[in-house]
Amino acid sequence: MGFWTLMEGLLLFANALAILNEDRFLAPKEKNSLKGQIVGLIHACQYMRLPLMLFNLIVIVFKLFSG
Repeated sequence: MGFWTLMEGLLLFANALAILNEDRFLAPKEKNSLKGQIVGLIHACQYMRLPLMLFNLIVIVFKLFSG
């Protein structure tokens, strides 16, 4: 597994976190627990949707030209 494959996997994971339903998955927020930290990560991914879209576009264009 190369570096590029790892980066694509992380991008796909960030995309999955960005599309989660806020009412269903993010209702209770506990700051000190592991669940609270995961919820914070999900909120950060949702906040960064525009950069995620740009990174997705870059990956798609790169894949189109490189094969």
